[in-house]
Amino acid sequence: MVQINMANKEITVKVVYYGPALSGKTTNLQMLHELMNPSSRGNMVTLDTKDDRTLYFDFLPIEFSTAGGFSIKTKLFTVPGQVMHKSTRKVVLAGADAIAFIADSQTASASANAYSWRDMEANLKTNGFDFDRIPKVVQFNKRDMPDVKPLQDIRNAWKGIPTFPAVAMRGEGVLETYRELMSVLYRSLDDKHAFATKFGLSEEDFLKGVMKNFDRRAGG
Repeated sequence: MVQINMANKEITVKVVYYGPALSGKTTNLQMLHELMNPSSRGNMVTLDTKDDRTLYFDFLPIEFSTAGGFSIKTKLFTVPGQVMHKSTRKVVLAGADAIAFIADSQTASASANAYSWRDMEANLKTNGFDFDRIPKVVQFNKRDMPDVKPLQDIRNAWKGIPTFPAVAMRGEGVLETYRELMSVLYRSLDDKHAFATKFGLSEEDFLKGVMKNFDRRAGG
């Protein structure tokens, strides 16, 4: 959960990218890292294995300061998508403040997406989360592949949750997904911790602080 250190004026939030194996979770973080101004990005840690790109997690710390003098640290993680790594996914989800669910748009991947979503719900509940209340967005990646599910069908099926098309390998939809995730995260934090009142930090200022670290000219 969000960590607020009043003495050091630091607020740390944890964001997790979840989804089935090879849906593009790591690619999203790699592209965010690539699009970020070098002066504001931390190191990205990737642990690879032969059966999945990421065994444990990617960790991408992003930091920016607010007008009120607070330092906001955003730590981004991904989980391994392979079925065998269920226990690892549960551990990585612990303490998450928001989730980006990265789905594969290909029709053949529908069952894998559905399994991963149910797995995420079960793991969140095991960790003591109210599944309906945790901030989350959905990205349907790989829109450039053949035989993808129509966007309108996707939006009809995922009503109530912000949904974005993407081709993460080309950077398309990556920043849009991240920005909306930060937006729903802010509203949740403001609701729980009165961010606007306590820290003098509006949603607009929060998003400006988050997005100013990125170079929109890169990655399309």
